[in-house]
Formats: sequence, C-alpha cells, structure tokens
Amino acid sequence: MLHQFLANNRAILIARCIGKVNKRPKRAATPEQLKNGIPMFIDQLTRTLEAERSNEDATSLQISGPAGGDAANLSEMGLSAAAHGKALLYLGYSVDQVVHDYGDLCQAITDLAFERDAPFSIDEYRTLNRCLDNVMADAVTEFSAQRDATLTAEQSLHETEQLGFLMHELRNALGTASLAVTAMEMGSLTPAGATGAVLKRSHASMAKLISNALIEVRAKNRGIGHPQLLSLAGYIAEAKTGADLDATTRGCLLAVAEVDPSLGIQVNHELIWGL
Repeated sequence: MLHQFLANNRAILIARCIGKVNKRPKRAATPEQLKNGIPMFIDQLTRTLEAERSNEDATSLQISGPAGGDAANLSEMGLSAAAHGKALLYLGYSVDQVVHDYGDLCQAITDLAFERDAPFSIDEYRTLNRCLDNVMADAVTEFSAQRDATLTAEQSLHETEQLGFLMHELRNALGTASLAVTAMEMGSLTPAGATGAVLKRSHASMAKLISNALIEVRAKNRGIGHPQLLSLAGYIAEAKTGADLDATTRGCLLAVAEVDPSLGIQVNHELIWGL
C-alpha cells in the first residue's frame, strides 16, 4: 500500500529529491526550503492515503483538498505548499524550479516503486496525482503573487524616487528664480541685465523639467483616448504662440511657414495637447 511505502521509505525519497535538486544549475536544497517542502508533503500525503483507506473522506479533504484545489479555502497541504513557494521566491529561485521540486518527488516515488516492485492501486495513484496537482498549483500561485507584489513595490519605489528627484530639481530652479527676483527688486534692476538672465535660465530649467515629466507620463499612457481629426494649421498656430515667447526670451526670431487650412491629421488629443 502506498501510505506504508511512503512511511517506510521517507528518508530515501527525501535524499533522492535532494540529489535531483543539487544536479540543477544554481540550485541547492536548504533547511529553509525543505521546511515546508518535500518532507512535509510526504507526511501529508501519507496521512491523506491513510484517511481514505479508513473512509474518512472529510479528513482527507481537510489535509489535501478536493480535485482541482480550492484557492478560496486552502487545505493543510495547500498552506504548506504556499509557504514553500513563498520561501523559494525569497531564496532567489524561479517559478519552474517550484514545479520541479514536486516533480522530483513524483519521479522518485515512481522509480523507487519500480525498483522495489511495490504495487499500488489505481485509487492510490489518483490520490497521489491529485495531491501533486494541488500543491504545485498552490505553490506556483503564491510564488507568482509574492513576485508580482515585489515587482509592484519596486516600481512604486522607483516612481517615488523619480518624483522626488523632479521636486528637488524644481525647488532648486524656483529658489534661484526667487533670489533673482528679490535681487532685481532690491537693486531696481532690469530684466535685460545679468540677474535677469539668471531668472530666465531658471524659468527655462523649470519648463524643461516639466516638459520631460510630461513626456514620460504620455509615454506611459499611450493607450488613453481615441484618435480624432485635428486641423494641422490650427495645431501649428497654437504651437507657434508658445514658441514665440521662448524665441523672444532667447533673442531669436521664429518664422513659421503657412499651412494649408484644408490639411488635417488623426491624433490622440490627450497626448498631443498634453495631459
């Protein structure tokens, strides 16, 4: 019977699983990994088989769960598998290695049973397959959930750091502009002088920072809105209004060629006009 086979050969099966694990690149069995992994699964599988042999179906389901699993109400085996999947993530392993851990046990049981010529019933094999299916699903689900949460936290931290950098640079530029204005007021200076040039550079720096930030936001939101027809002449005229002011502050003359008023383009208005 399978439950007796597992109980009698527990140490051998664990040793074979560790051997298989150690043969894979960049992979080694550790006490942390094994705590909720193969040894606990063997014990739970043995208890499940014993419960089914005694017709204690409720106990069997409590230990190992129904066929197909129950993500909303994890069994004892499911909770251990989830902890195992979470531990593997923090140990730096990949999701395929989570699956391999339980696949190693299945192969170890099959190989040893063949060597010992140990016959098992069809129902016992079905229970083994059900338990393996459930634990792999629960381990992979928890592994993926923890990985996604980690990636989300890292992305949020990165975005916070970016926002902090933007605010810091804007504060520096604004501080310089404020000092320039104060100096001009105290000395009755004109905008055409050196202090006025500092003020202009500070404003230009802030404008560039804001423009770059908007470009990043637009790049992340390319899917918003729907393309609509836009007058090309109207768009160029609108752009020229803002560009004229910038050209004037730089001492330049901006010349824009006339645009045929009948021309139009299909664009995303939210992106082209700014968010």
